Amino acid sequence: MALTLHAISTHYRGFKSRIAAEYSGVKIELAKSFEMGVSNQTPEFLKMNPIGKVPVLETPDGPIFESNAIARYVTKLQPENPLYGTSLYDYGRIEQWIDFATTEIEVNIERWYLSRIGIAQYLPLAEEAAISSLKRALGALNTHLASNTYLVGHGVSLADIIMTCNLSYGFFQIMTKSFTSEFPHVERYFWTMVNQPKFHKFFGDVKQADSIPPVASKKPVQAKEPAKPNPKDEPKKEAKKEEVKPKEVEEEESPKPKAKNPLDLLPPSKMILDEWKRLYSNTKTNFREVAIKGFWDMYDPQGYSLWFCNYKYNDENTVSFVTLNKVSGFLQRMDLARKYAFGKMLVIGSEPPFKVKGLWLFRGKEIPQFVLDECYDMELFEWTKVDVKDEAQKERVSQMIEDAEPFEGEALLDAKCFK
Repeated sequence: MALTLHAISTHYRGFKSRIAAEYSGVKIELAKSFEMGVSNQTPEFLKMNPIGKVPVLETPDGPIFESNAIARYVTKLQPENPLYGTSLYDYGRIEQWIDFATTEIEVNIERWYLSRIGIAQYLPLAEEAAISSLKRALGALNTHLASNTYLVGHGVSLADIIMTCNLSYGFFQIMTKSFTSEFPHVERYFWTMVNQPKFHKFFGDVKQADSIPPVASKKPVQAKEPAKPNPKDEPKKEAKKEEVKPKEVEEEESPKPKAKNPLDLLPPSKMILDEWKRLYSNTKTNFREVAIKGFWDMYDPQGYSLWFCNYKYNDENTVSFVTLNKVSGFLQRMDLARKYAFGKMLVIGSEPPFKVKGLWLFRGKEIPQFVLDECYDMELFEWTKVDVKDEAQKERVSQMIEDAEPFEGEALLDAKCFK
């Protein structure tokens, strides 16, 4: 029999138990025709939760409220559920991270966000304290995730479900890319988790907040102006507005020229990157004879450089789709270099741990500095410059471009191209 969950269908707090149910084989149905502000104020609902908050789960033994408690209950419905680990120590650490996700992450996101949109009073010092506490918590989480794919163990636990749902509140509402870029391992973890099938079923295709909400306007300030009009002041106010507007327009009309990318200032190269990308894409047969030969004919060691990369933490790659998601995320973040680079990423092995290796062609004789600065994934790889005078290295380049299989004696799980 399905359990009934009273919740907003798109809210992250309801997602906690629904995702846990997906992993646990428990059937949950949303209450039909639920309307926030109406359904949760009925006498029947208030008997389940006297303060009228959601989510609330109806069980055969009675109602349960509070999102974490509901998720715990759903998880416990399956005996020896791997979402709670495989030992008492795992269980303790999972509970530890659940509490951390609530008291250190969710609470501070809420303090910051609700004051911005006018639900709570906006006080600059209080906002500063919330942001400081949130950064401290994200810093601790980032340190842990630098050497861990999941919060506990080698698979998804209830802690990951609750942490990801709480982080989604910030990522989607107020934590912009410029804010989260300070915590690259948290970013990697979050986007990996929300793209796993059982998470994606509820989150769908999502994107990060692109701006911090402005502080909600204060209505009392607006109401005071017409209360006691002062005719003497009115001309002065109008004069000030007239003086300010031209200045604002002038600033908008004379933006600072955008600095050129240093790579655009390099001497012209005989290798035209777009021509190579077209040759690669359009060659369907005799790839070695046409595309590979064409690549070496075009290649200009004075204007471009080739690099091998090897993922530093291959021992963590124990789940195939998680490994593939890591590679996809890396390629997405490399989009800033599309004009200046071509790359191949190989996921190697027929069983875990899977190896991630790559080949990159960059404009210039070194890896562009802006790529190193802005794409945090770069530090997760060991980079080795290709010596094209070495025939063995040159042949390895050719094999990686053409997705040769087996590669170095092992099967290819997947090969992705950046062009």
